[in-house]
Amino acid sequence: MTTPDASATPAAPKARSRPPVMTVTDRAAERIRGIMESRPGVVGLRLAVKKGGCAGMEYTMSWAETQDRLDEVIDTKGIRLLIDPMAIMYLLGTEMDYKTDKLSAQFVFNNPNQKGACGCGESVNLAPVPKERLDELKG
Repeated sequence: MTTPDASATPAAPKARSRPPVMTVTDRAAERIRGIMESRPGVVGLRLAVKKGGCAGMEYTMSWAETQDRLDEVIDTKGIRLLIDPMAIMYLLGTEMDYKTDKLSAQFVFNNPNQKGACGCGESVNLAPVPKERLDELKG
């Protein structure tokens, strides 16, 4: 009879793959890459939400020179997004796009959690992802 080797450590469970918090269109990725190339030392684009504006919340974007330990990292299409952990519940399922027209060029967030927006487009009303949707994502 063989006895188990006490020094053997059990294999770590495999991490379950999960869908990214958000996706990025080719246009948005191209624009982010272009800006990042002109900013040495930048490791990614940090995305968050904060309270403010007439509709209640605002998206924030800033260039990050460091990655925080709790950031949700999305490496896609040659760019790196660093999602603030407090924003994840509001950004799940969001698509980030870049749109240009005759009068403006801007990043646009197509967010299924957005319940409304102010008239000027500066702030949004966001709701956390419902529990049923979280259960679906957990699989």
